[in-house]
Amino acid sequence: MYICFAEYRISEEWREQYLVYTSRLLEEGHEVHLYEGTDQPGLFVEVWNAANADLAEQIKKERCNERSPWFRVSEWIVGGPAKMHIWTFKPAHLSSSAAASD
Repeated sequence: MYICFAEYRISEEWREQYLVYTSRLLEEGHEVHLYEGTDQPGLFVEVWNAANADLAEQIKKERCNERSPWFRVSEWIVGGPAKMHIWTFKPAHLSSSAAASD
């Protein structure tokens, strides 16, 4: 299992609009978990699950695509889309046989 992880800060003035919009996206069945920092209110992370590295890369590209319904979030990010950080993570102890199948 891989994850695609997006992190960004939402401006306080747009927080409510952001929450309403992302709530609708989550209801539509997007395979993502959305979290807000407890120590840093307004700091959000999206965690997208992927079965392998190729799917994680595909999620990352789709998430950054201007046609993605998630791209609209960028207009509420402090500093705009350039301030959204997105990474792919893999299990730290991935076995060699599992790595070969990716």
